[in-house]
Amino acid sequence: MTRLLIVDDEALVRRGLSMVLGTAADIDVVGACDGPAALGAIEKQRPDVVLLDVRMPEVDGLTLLRRIRSRPRPPVVAMLTTFDTDDYITTALCEGAAGYLLKDTEPDQLIHAVRLLASGASALSAAVTRSVARHRPRSRGAERVRTLTTRETDVLRLLALGLSNGEIATRLHLSSGTVKEHISVLLGKLGVGNRVQAAVLAHECGIAAVAADS
Repeated sequence: MTRLLIVDDEALVRRGLSMVLGTAADIDVVGACDGPAALGAIEKQRPDVVLLDVRMPEVDGLTLLRRIRSRPRPPVVAMLTTFDTDDYITTALCEGAAGYLLKDTEPDQLIHAVRLLASGASALSAAVTRSVARHRPRSRGAERVRTLTTRETDVLRLLALGLSNGEIATRLHLSSGTVKEHISVLLGKLGVGNRVQAAVLAHECGIAAVAADS
């Protein structure tokens, strides 16, 4: 069972998201109306995944992201918002968000995204991925990708599609430990801090498109 915390200052939005995500038998949903309430819920409920709105009173979502990420053994955090502004997206990913989702995401896709996040994978709305890739400096990305081995490139392709370590291991007939090691190495070679940034770089260089077509 995945314990999910939804943090949004609008009660109607919280209830709606809770109803949608609560239809999944493997997701247990709780809500919080602001930053202080969210921090209290994290302390008491120990959620596996937290979905944060960006704009909230008292403590905005990006500040709250930093506070959550600074905790010992923090939960997985992703942004869930109507705002697809490049500054918000870039800041969230650089601060360690495991995903950036838009509130117009279809319900079944949103449930799938929560499951991906709980499994350790990343989750980005398609529009967000395109936006980040479009605004990233392109010169060094392709050069860094070329330093990857064939196996590391295979892992990156599947990572960019949002597969978890276990799913990548099954697809490539590897152990989960081997996949984890490949990801650690390729993150270093690409000069990125997490798998979300690696996924964006893969989309930028066309690697994810190759994986989707193959």
